[in-house]
Amino acid sequence: MIKSMTGFGTREAGVAPFGKIRIELRSSNHKFLESVFHIPPGYLSLEGRIKKEVERKIKRGRVTCAINIIGTRPTKVFINKALLRDYLAQLNRIREEFGIDGEVGIDTLVHLPGILSLEEDSISAMSIWPRLKVLLAGALDELLKARRKEGRATQVFLKNRAESLKLNLAAIKERFKKAVREKLKAIDKAEERAAFLKDSDVTEEIERLGYHTRNFKSRLSKSGLVGKELDFIAQEMQREANTLAAKTFDLVISGRIVQTKSQIEKIREQVQNIE
Repeated sequence: MIKSMTGFGTREAGVAPFGKIRIELRSSNHKFLESVFHIPPGYLSLEGRIKKEVERKIKRGRVTCAINIIGTRPTKVFINKALLRDYLAQLNRIREEFGIDGEVGIDTLVHLPGILSLEEDSISAMSIWPRLKVLLAGALDELLKARRKEGRATQVFLKNRAESLKLNLAAIKERFKKAVREKLKAIDKAEERAAFLKDSDVTEEIERLGYHTRNFKSRLSKSGLVGKELDFIAQEMQREANTLAAKTFDLVISGRIVQTKSQIEKIREQVQNIE
């Protein structure tokens, strides 16, 4: 079963003591595998591990991975004792110099700038990795499910286009025989008849286009990385169709070739998104 390169997957869970962790994965078409990561500061060392998990399941496409840690991490109160001592020393000097009575209360001290602050506890990247890995696996499974679903729809579309090509090609082949007979009736000289047959013969192009169409349908039923191969076959189909268009002498055939080229263009557009 072929897979699309387009998909989305997400997982979210509350994980003590980290808060809520959310992972979002998006993928789109690309010639090769390209990974882009958006990771919170302090956890950038996990990028290699995350990339390895992505590469285990995805072989082609541009994958964007965004990780968010929502909510506050555990905090502790920090007292700047050195600054507090300096405040007290200065306040005592003021009281002695100006003869001010009374003591400075704790309420006053704790509200002085810089005395109290809250600091987040340092949580190592390795301590969060086991839970993050589970969430990543779930998001990847959802992403792959979406890619397979779109791949099935694309496969049906391409099979229908290939079948249309097959029928159109059969009609071109039949019309070509009839058009040649009609044209030869209007040519008297033997050398002119020979030249016409040589210049207008598209039997080889029709046979090659038929082969590429059958090969394309066969590869559609394969699993694995078939996107690049299907794209190459579609290019060959387009090349043969262009040659047919250049050599044809019949208006009916020309119309059929226009239809054929249109079908091939639709095929080429869709295979760009196959892994």
